Amino acid sequence: MEAPTHEDVDDTTGDLDLAERHALRRVAGLSTELTDITEVEYRQLRLERVVLVGVWTTGTVTDAENSLTELAALAETAGSQVLEGLIQRRSQPDPSTFIGRGKVDEVRSVVEATGADTVICDGELSPSQLRSLEQQIKVKVIDRTALILDIFAQHAKSKEGKAQVELAQLQYLLPRLRGWGDALSRQSGGSGRGGGAGGGVGLRGPGETKLETDRRRINQRIAKLRRELSAMRTIRDTKRATRRRNSVPAVAIAGYTNAGKSSLLNRLTGAGVLVEDALFATLDTTTRRAAAADGRVYTLSDTVGFVRHLPHHLVEAFRSTLEEVAEADLVVHVVDGAHPDPDEQVRAVREVLAEVGADKLPELLVVNKVDAANEETLLRLKREWPGAIFVSAHSGAGMAELKAAVEARLPRPAVELVVRLPYDRGDLVTRVHLRGEVMRTEHDEVGTWLRARVDADLAGELAPYVITESHENVSA
Repeated sequence: MEAPTHEDVDDTTGDLDLAERHALRRVAGLSTELTDITEVEYRQLRLERVVLVGVWTTGTVTDAENSLTELAALAETAGSQVLEGLIQRRSQPDPSTFIGRGKVDEVRSVVEATGADTVICDGELSPSQLRSLEQQIKVKVIDRTALILDIFAQHAKSKEGKAQVELAQLQYLLPRLRGWGDALSRQSGGSGRGGGAGGGVGLRGPGETKLETDRRRINQRIAKLRRELSAMRTIRDTKRATRRRNSVPAVAIAGYTNAGKSSLLNRLTGAGVLVEDALFATLDTTTRRAAAADGRVYTLSDTVGFVRHLPHHLVEAFRSTLEEVAEADLVVHVVDGAHPDPDEQVRAVREVLAEVGADKLPELLVVNKVDAANEETLLRLKREWPGAIFVSAHSGAGMAELKAAVEARLPRPAVELVVRLPYDRGDLVTRVHLRGEVMRTEHDEVGTWLRARVDADLAGELAPYVITESHENVSA
């Protein structure tokens, strides 16, 4: 099938970005295995084949299965093939191996039977748990945090996004540096000869181990990334301050990953943001301008999606991006109505919003994908969340109601006045329409009469044109 040309692609759906991502997509763990090159001269490409392991400590069995199902979706997004999923009921994870000793033997048997090359645990493992599991199961073991970090690394596009992901990865890696055998305990001592490999007896210093060298380099890289992100944060703060100075209301779209936030932004603004049925498809904040029915301008920002047990390293690294939500005037909280557990989605998102100080902001709950949800679930959600708006970004159902609800919740300018602006000050008329709320407009031989609500700064600029005498049409 021929690739679509630029003319065939609808920019409002993000198809160009989607095509680019698929064309350049890195598959995690894709390896080239050479099998007896003297007889078979070909390379066998193998996708990572994984077994999932979870520990069920609290909640119902449905909760545990939903968590493992989400882990499977994360693994597939990262480019892996899920072969098996195992759950163990325990009061708490085993401090040594995460799962019980008998379960470790069972997992090793499953790995051998299925030919898996990786085990993914549904939780964050300590360095000792990782090492112990790898030694006993004999294949690579990673945890939920490492998996999410890998997905973020694949999907980051902007300079800031890549720096944030790398910082989170290094902070996660630092306490987990480990090696097989003596690989990380070798010492690289000083040499008495220029360029010689060894100094000989009496000339070799204690040097530092490879582990110490790696730690030092990682710490240096972390410090550099923090400096770069601090500079980028200054730029982001400057842009935000400019919007505040111009009194442009800000609306942040937040929600669980793959809930349809980017699709909503595209529907509301025609932004052309990448839309993909994958977890964490959007990492870089996109801000677009929108206009209310009364002419007021506001911004809509699409933010990174959340997930249950979002790694702390990611929240810290993406703090400057998440502050886009904390600085908003309204949070549009998008929920996937077709998800098996939308209540858990809401709880997880509100937990992260609280971490960045956005839990006190006005919130508009939006249940998306109503065209894919069953009627029983929708009826239950309407009873639980009577103030929510039910929409489908795919079909467009409920979008007019959503826009009206957003506009109704935008902060209103504080100062109400009546002005008469000369016809040569059309620039002020435009600014009143953009930044204020115009309630009446009339024209006469002198100029334009406006009854409007504006912010304090604009009210100061309009002061010379404020009129006290009544105008029967404008002041009514």
